[in-house]
This record gives sequence, structure tokens and C-alpha cells, in this order.
Amino acid sequence: MLTLKPLPANTKPSFLHSLTPFRPKTQTLTKPFKPHSYPAIQSVLQWNRKPELAGETPRVVVITSGKGGVGKTTTTANVGLSLARLGFSVVSVDADVGLRNLDLLLGLENRVNYTLVEVMNGDCRLDQALVRDKRWSNFELLCISKPRSKLPLGFGGKALVWLVESLKSRQEGCPHFILIDCPAGIDAGFITAITPANEAVLVTTPDITSLRDADRVVGLLECDGIRDIKMIVNRVRTDMIKGEDMMSVLDVQEMLGLALLGVIPEDTEVIRSTNRGYPLVLNKPPTLAGLAFEQAAWRLVEQDSMKAVMVEEEPKKRGFFSFFGV
Repeated sequence: MLTLKPLPANTKPSFLHSLTPFRPKTQTLTKPFKPHSYPAIQSVLQWNRKPELAGETPRVVVITSGKGGVGKTTTTANVGLSLARLGFSVVSVDADVGLRNLDLLLGLENRVNYTLVEVMNGDCRLDQALVRDKRWSNFELLCISKPRSKLPLGFGGKALVWLVESLKSRQEGCPHFILIDCPAGIDAGFITAITPANEAVLVTTPDITSLRDADRVVGLLECDGIRDIKMIVNRVRTDMIKGEDMMSVLDVQEMLGLALLGVIPEDTEVIRSTNRGYPLVLNKPPTLAGLAFEQAAWRLVEQDSMKAVMVEEEPKKRGFFSFFGV
């Protein structure tokens, strides 16, 4: 049987002799302490900087196609507002006589009181005919004529040349961009719209009817002295391209031989924005088509272009059960 015996009062347990009191060691710093300094970040993300404007101002750009219904007016509205959002002053001219629609897409149809024809007749001043957008004050709209009207006999390309010269010398300053929404066809309205332009944006869709008209328009633009021609391929559907039911962007570029400014995917939001008078680039959250228009406007500012490439998919591996359709 175990018995516990108390220790004498003047004795200490043996294990306490092995313990030494804790004495912290002090160490003097020979060098002053300096906080860690990180190198300065010099790289700037592309979407956080303003694009550099190339070329002389004003840059007069005509947006044309030859064939109707490919998206010229939609491109003019979205690219114009994208340029305004980037900080550039823009004047958009609706050169479609009697069938103007640019004011509807911008939601400015109730504010158009005067047109360029009335300015030429002396009924109003040029600043009265320019409609300033309330959302972006550096974006202005000018219509050539009122709906269901005809141009006078003396109206032609010289009138738009006079317009460009007047915008250069106005007191508010010369705009950076003058976008001209060209009417469909290659008749007198087309010749009038391309007369003052020094650049052209050709809008086409990946179908044979649009491509044949676009090829004809390219020849007319080059005959008029416009050499800087870029192309926007609109209403592209990747599912139909994979199924070989639609020509790819690379095929379109090889057929026309033009620099590619942008590729706009098929988007059902286009119809909704058109009916509301609210361009795609102002939607929140942005749509794929709206982002594509913004990228095209960025390239237009810097006179840049994109390159279409062909991506080949690897064939699927066929196993034993593929014989049974699995």
C-alpha cells in the first residue's frame, strides 16, 4: 500500500532546481529599421486609359454598305455614343433623305425642329439645327431633311462639304469626329454622303447578297478617292458558323480584302434598344453586341484593326461504345 509522506519545510522538490529563471535577451539594432518598399506599378490597363486620337481633326467617316438592313444606322448610333463616352466630340449626320431613322435609335425624334435643308435656305442657324444629346453633351445630331421630304435640285455633295467647313470654324470648336449615316443604294444619295468623307466604315453581314453589294461599294469608294476603308461584320452567329451554314469572318475578310474593324454578334437586345430609343452601349449590364461596338469605336480612334483567325477543334475520340451511337 502506498503512503504519502510530506516533505520537510526547508526542502524543495528536486525538479525545481533544474529550472532557471527566464531572462530575455536584448539585442541592439545596428541599422535603422526601414519598411519594405515595393516598386512602383508602371503598367496601365488598356481599358483604364483614353485612346490616342490618330489623324487630323475633324475625321469625316461615312458608314455605308450598299445593301439595306445590314445595320448602318445601328452602327452609327452605337459607335457615335461610344466615341462620346471616350471623351471625343462627335457630330452624327443622318444623310438618308426622306427615310431618316437615326433620331429614333437615339431617342431624339421629338427634339429635331430644324434640318440642314432649312439651314441652307437661311431659315435657321446651324447651331439651331444641331440637337445635343442630354446624356452626353459632346454628342450632337444633324438631320439632312424631314421625313417624307425630297431634296431640292441644288442640294448635293457640296452642301455636306460646306457643312464640314462650317463645323471646323464654329466658335465651340471643331469636333473630333463627323459620322455620316449613308443611305442604302448607290444612287445620288450615296454620292452626296461620301463626297466630304476621307474614311469609310463598311457594314456587312456574312451572306452572299450583302457581300456582293459591299464589293461594289468598295470599288465606288476607291474611285472617289477614299482609301481608308474598314469593315464591320454584323449579325454573326457562331452556332451557324460551326454548322457550316454561315460564312466565317475570315471568309468575309478574304472575299472583300478589307481591314477588320469589329465583329458584332447576333443579339436580341438590338430590337429592344431600337424600340426604346436607347443604344446598346448604354445598357447596364452591357451586352455582347454593345461591348463589340465599344471595341470597334476604340479601334476607330487609333486607326487600328483586328485580325480574324481560324481555330480548328480537335476531333472527338471515338471509343468502343460509339459504334452503338453512345
